[in-house]
Amino acid sequence: MPFQRVTGQWRLKAALSLAFFVFAGSAAARAMQPDAAAIIQRVDAAVKARVDSILSYTVTEHYAVYRNNDEVHPVAEMTVKTVYQKDTGKSYTILSQQGSSIMRSLVLGGILDNEKRINQPGIREGSWIISTNYDFKLKPGGTQQVNGRDCFLLAMTPRRKAPYLIDGTLWVDATDGSIVQLEGTSSKSSSLLTGPTKVMRQYASVSGFSEATHARAESDSSLFGRTVVKIDYEGYQIQLRPAQ
Repeated sequence: MPFQRVTGQWRLKAALSLAFFVFAGSAAARAMQPDAAAIIQRVDAAVKARVDSILSYTVTEHYAVYRNNDEVHPVAEMTVKTVYQKDTGKSYTILSQQGSSIMRSLVLGGILDNEKRINQPGIREGSWIISTNYDFKLKPGGTQQVNGRDCFLLAMTPRRKAPYLIDGTLWVDATDGSIVQLEGTSSKSSSLLTGPTKVMRQYASVSGFSEATHARAESDSSLFGRTVVKIDYEGYQIQLRPAQ
């Protein structure tokens, strides 16, 4: 009997110890889980800070159009100087162009016209990558490195359908919530002749704010077939609002 009591007590202590470690491990795991709401708030804050702080900027953008399965030899190219003014939006000056005049006019001209339109005050707010325009969900798996930066991954679902709203994945800096990369598909076709466009865009910190450095858009249309547009951005000159 004494032996049975000792054995029973040992089993009880072992069970209590196991329960404690399981609880402690679960609590530690919960503590290590990133706060999705806080991450989304940082994304919103980073976008707002950029919008509020940048009065104007200029950047040189190089566009290259590829057809079918050839992404080595562009059928059309264009280099433009882009000027952004907070009060008026974007304007473009063509610095050089070559290749198919049809592709330059219909494809690249269409892209520039669309960029002008969606960057007008009163319209551009609907394209911002913020929780007002998107339903964000934190993806499991912790952080992932992109261009040397630790990033959280957010699933991004537009709250309405528009050609400039992307259904896909957003990579944001784990420290400050600034945008590092996005990939996905436009939530609505920009034309009856094309399907949804696949989009990839990469960003870097310029003067403390996320600015696009490279983009790729792929579409398929009954008129042109598979078309890929690659865009490189360089030489940002940014005017910031004076410190208060």
